[in-house]
Amino acid sequence: MRVLVTGGAGFIGSHYARSLLLGSWPGCEDTRVTVLDKLTYAGNLANLAPLDGHPGYAFVRGDITDARLLADVVPGHDVVVNFAAESHVDRSIAGAGDFVTANVLGTQRLLQAALEGGVRTVLQVSTDEVYGSIEEGSWSESEPPLPNSPYSAAKAGGDLLCRAYHRTHGLDVRVTRCSNNYGPYQHPEKLIPLFVTNLLDGEKVPLYGDGLNVRDWLHVDDHCRGIQTVLEKGAPGEVYNIGGGVELTNRELTGRLLAALGAGWEAVEPVADRLGHDRRYSVDWTKIRAIGYEPRKDFGDGLAEVIRWYRDNPRWWRPLKERTP
Repeated sequence: MRVLVTGGAGFIGSHYARSLLLGSWPGCEDTRVTVLDKLTYAGNLANLAPLDGHPGYAFVRGDITDARLLADVVPGHDVVVNFAAESHVDRSIAGAGDFVTANVLGTQRLLQAALEGGVRTVLQVSTDEVYGSIEEGSWSESEPPLPNSPYSAAKAGGDLLCRAYHRTHGLDVRVTRCSNNYGPYQHPEKLIPLFVTNLLDGEKVPLYGDGLNVRDWLHVDDHCRGIQTVLEKGAPGEVYNIGGGVELTNRELTGRLLAALGAGWEAVEPVADRLGHDRRYSVDWTKIRAIGYEPRKDFGDGLAEVIRWYRDNPRWWRPLKERTP
């Protein structure tokens, strides 16, 4: 099987590519992977270094909005897994244009290239943020998108294009919507690696508002297994939520990180709340459980492993913090 992984030099995409090629999942031994990545600030070839020299791996630098490039790269692949996206909410609030371009136009051009190139299946990696905020209970896949940030609105636009290409053209498109990811190789602009690296450097950590916003935490390895489960056992045209089953307020998570790194609450700097900050995300993942998915990573163990990884790999994250625009 030949798989095109777009956005594959980023945090989650690189984990997926490494998992496919380095023996994490049985039955994938003959897979060949092409990674296509624009290498923006969030894309990092160091994330793919373990694949250097692997006979099943190829890398192409490029943008999913480039229709000519896609016409060259996409044909010959059986599956496309689209991780390529602008994904940082604060950046989308500061300027939404790049998010609409990458997450909407980029998705459309990738779908068109897959349709014209004879790709069997496209999997769109999306987010629980498209559902908006929910006070209690959990969003099921049948709920309509109600996004509240430019980032989530752009992702919802891409998701709807996936539906349209399936319904109009019969393209086998599947969409996954995950909760908050964490794990090694995550860019230090995100909450857990930002807080960990700040505390390792003796700096304060910024906590939005009252810190009571609730998120469900999902280890990147569980997320990638969920994606593979949908590819192997999911149905064309369907949406699957992927959850981690660990809901914490940002304040509770901050407390765990402080304790793990030997810091007190004096290391926390309260900051003004994010504009339009969703209060709580929660997805119902009964549907994907029915086809064989369960998260395996204990959150306490996973968090401890991540802290050790950042402590042991300052050469990876320190340059990113220094040059992030």
